[in-house]
Amino acid sequence: MDLLNALVTLLNFVVIPAASYGAQLALGALGVTLIYGILRFSNFAHGDTMAFGTAMVILFTWWLQGMGVHLGPLPTALLALPFGIAVTAALVLFTDRAVYRFYRRQKAAPVILVIVSMGVMFIMNGVTRFIIGVEEIRFEDGERFVITAGEFKKMTGLAEGLAFRSTQAITIVTAIIVVAALFWFLNRTRTGKSMRAFSDNEDLALLSGINPERVVAVTWIIAAGLATIAGTLYGLDKAFKAFNYFQLLLPIFASAIVGGLGSPLGAIAGGFLVAFSEVGFTYAWKKVATYVLPDSLAPDSLLQLMSTDYKFAVSFAILIIVLLFKPTGLFQGKSV
Repeated sequence: MDLLNALVTLLNFVVIPAASYGAQLALGALGVTLIYGILRFSNFAHGDTMAFGTAMVILFTWWLQGMGVHLGPLPTALLALPFGIAVTAALVLFTDRAVYRFYRRQKAAPVILVIVSMGVMFIMNGVTRFIIGVEEIRFEDGERFVITAGEFKKMTGLAEGLAFRSTQAITIVTAIIVVAALFWFLNRTRTGKSMRAFSDNEDLALLSGINPERVVAVTWIIAAGLATIAGTLYGLDKAFKAFNYFQLLLPIFASAIVGGLGSPLGAIAGGFLVAFSEVGFTYAWKKVATYVLPDSLAPDSLLQLMSTDYKFAVSFAILIIVLLFKPTGLFQGKSV
């Protein structure tokens, strides 16, 4: 019985939260790795693209709620998501035309585009804060839980209850659908194959008649979609605050680099690796250890390696280790 209680505690506080957070990081890292693989620069504005996209989803969610439109047990934000993606895609396409295309035509070095993306990042951050404000916003509605701790205890008779939030379930299911759709698009459609060819060898792709501007536009649209979906899922699961997405840029880049920058599969693996590492290092393992160990060995301390305030330090440490010892990442992406 104690082992079952330990397992439920582990699921409740480590496995489910880390799986949900990992799915959010994976979607964010996919956008970063797509831009790097095809446009060949690290887009530091991706975190604030997530923030802007989520802000648009919130505004459309409020509009739909004001008209009495809802999805019953599901969050209204899911209905607002396509509108948010459309506005965000329009913004990033405008940014590409107004800013990035000039440097692309000048054959600017990737480091120049990185610096330019930092400028775009600060502008987008300011625009998002101006539009939506700086306060924390909770915009989830519908059913809060798939199963509550009380219901689980009643069903099983265990001392520990398993609480599975609706936003966590939606995050995991949505991530699976989006990733499957993206891989199908890249591997099965003509446009997706053109993007992969452009990424592998730009000169050969141009000789094959592939339109580079179309590839660039589709890449930005997909990246905007991934950023908006990832940002919205994160906002539903935690809460929306514009500055949080700026901080989220570190674990997202860590996920992309750990998996192999330029490798979509690596971005997914990296997202879950970083998420489970962050949660594992900042979780207080005392309760699990108390169930598993005999009473004589029960710990007095929390068995917490570091405070949750320092969770991004885990991402930073992983990033440094990978850059020092395996800069191409786990899935042999392009060296950074």
